[in-house]
Amino acid sequence: MRLLVLILALAVATAAPSAAQPGGQPSGFTVENPVLRRMWALGMDSSMAPRLGQVLLDSLGPRLTGTPLMEAAQRWAVQTYQSWGITARQERYGTWRGWRRGRTHLDLLQPRVRSLEAMMLAWSPGTPGGRPVRGEVVTIPDTDSTGFAQWLRGVRGKFVLASFPEPTCRPDPSWEQWATRATLERMRNDRTAARQAFQQRLNRLGAMGPRLHARLEEAGAAGILTSTWSNGWGVNKIFGAQTQRAPVIDVSCEDYGLLWRLAENRQGPVVELMAEAEALGEVPVFNVIGEIRGSELPDEYVMLSAHFDSWDGSSGATDNGTGTIVMMEAMRILRLAYPNPRRTILVGHWSGEEQGLNGSRAFVADNPRVVEGLQALFNQDNGTGRVSNMSSAGLTMAAGNLARYLSQIPADITRNITFSFPGSPAGGGSDNASFICAGAPGFGLGSNSWDYGVYTWHTNRDTYDKIAWDEIRNNATLVAMLAYLASEDRERMPRERRDVFQSGPGGQPGRWPQCQPAQRSAPAPQPAR
Repeated sequence: MRLLVLILALAVATAAPSAAQPGGQPSGFTVENPVLRRMWALGMDSSMAPRLGQVLLDSLGPRLTGTPLMEAAQRWAVQTYQSWGITARQERYGTWRGWRRGRTHLDLLQPRVRSLEAMMLAWSPGTPGGRPVRGEVVTIPDTDSTGFAQWLRGVRGKFVLASFPEPTCRPDPSWEQWATRATLERMRNDRTAARQAFQQRLNRLGAMGPRLHARLEEAGAAGILTSTWSNGWGVNKIFGAQTQRAPVIDVSCEDYGLLWRLAENRQGPVVELMAEAEALGEVPVFNVIGEIRGSELPDEYVMLSAHFDSWDGSSGATDNGTGTIVMMEAMRILRLAYPNPRRTILVGHWSGEEQGLNGSRAFVADNPRVVEGLQALFNQDNGTGRVSNMSSAGLTMAAGNLARYLSQIPADITRNITFSFPGSPAGGGSDNASFICAGAPGFGLGSNSWDYGVYTWHTNRDTYDKIAWDEIRNNATLVAMLAYLASEDRERMPRERRDVFQSGPGGQPGRWPQCQPAQRSAPAPQPAR
C-alpha cells in the first residue's frame, strides 16, 4: 500500500509542467492551500535573497573557521534573525586555530618585473612583521632522501616551488575543441608522464605534503610556493597551511608555471613577497541556531541545515553562501507565512564543515533530544543550481512522507526534481551525514552543477556574481514549503533503514555509515621528520 501511495504521490508531483498565472501564482497548485500560496508570493515575488547575499558575501566576506570575519558574519546572522522575530543564538562547540588575513603581494623581480597572481593559504604565517622579503626561487630537487637532506642546507632565505607545474593551463575542453586528435593525445600523454615523474621525485625525497612543508620551514625557507589548479580558466583551489613560520602562498597556474620554467632553466628568478597575517591562538567556535517554537509538538523538530563556514580564497559564495542564504530566506518565509508551526522549526548554520563536519557532528552529540525528536532535516550544500535531486537517504519507509510533501508543492518547482527510493545514507559529504548516521531523517537537496566543481567549489573565483538568483528563490521557496509540510505531517517520519548496500571499493560489504566524533580543537602541526 505504501509503495502505491508513493507512486501516486510522485505522479502528482511530476504532473504536466505549468507556467505562472497572472498575479504571480503558478498553475501547478493542485490544492488551495493559503499557506503555500503565501510562501510562493514571499519567496518568488518579494525575495530578500539577493540583499542577504550582497551583505553576506560582499560586505562580510569569506567565513573561515576561527577568523574574525566568521565571528562578524555569525553575529550578523543572529541579529538578522532577531530582527525578524526569530529566536537565534551562537552555540559554542569547541575551539579552533584563530587567524586574521592581511594583504598578500608577490612580485617577480628577476629576470624581469611582473606582479604575480598569488595569495596566502588559510592560517599561513605572514612574512616577518608583514615586511617584504626578497629571495631566489628554486624547485624541489630531483634526488634521493640523502641528497635532499644536503640540499636543504642551502635553502635558507629561498622560495621553494613545491607543487607540480601544469604543462598547460588551457582547460581540456579547449584542447578537445581546437586540437587535432594526435595533438590532444600527445598533450595528455606528455602531461601524464610529467605528473608521474613529479610524483616519483617527491617519493624519492621521502617527504610529501605537510611533511615536506615542515622540512622546508625547518631549513629556513623564506616561503613555500604552491599551486592547485582547478582545471578551468584562471581558477585555483585555495586550502590551508600547517606551517608556523614559513608563509605558504598559492600562485596561479600560469604564474607558477612561469616561475618553474625560469628556475628549471637556471634563469635566476627572484621574487619579493609581502604577506600580512596574525595568529590569534585557540579561539572559541560556534554554530548559529535559529528557532521558531512549535505550538503543538514543541519537542519534535523540523530542521533547515547549511554550513556557514567557507574557505577564504574568495567570498565563499556557492560554498556555501548559497545554502546559507536559502535557509535564512526560508526561515523568513516561514516566520511570515507560518508563524505558529505545529512542530518546532530549527535552522542550523554550521561552522567547521570544511574541516570535517565538526559543527554539525558536535550538535548531534550535544543535542540528543533534537536528534530523537527530529521529523526531518533538509540540507543544501552544492552551489547555486536549482534543487534537482532528492532521495529518502536509505530510510525505506520515509519515501511516502517525502512524496506526499512534494505532491503538494507547485509543479513549477517539483518538475525539476528527480526523486530516488530508497537512496543511500550520506557518508560524509555534507552536514546531513552527521544526522543520518544516527538514523535521524537527514535529507540532502542536490542541485544542478552550474560548473560548481571546477569554477567555484573551494576556488579563488567563488564570488557573488556567480549566483543565479532565480535558482536561489526557487530553492528557498521549496525549503520553506518542505519545512511547513513536514511540520504539519500527522505521521512521524519512519526511520526503518535499508540493509542491502552495494559493496565497497575493496569488495567489503556495504553498511550504514558510522557516526564520527567532532574535532573540537585544531590539530597540532605535523612535525618535520
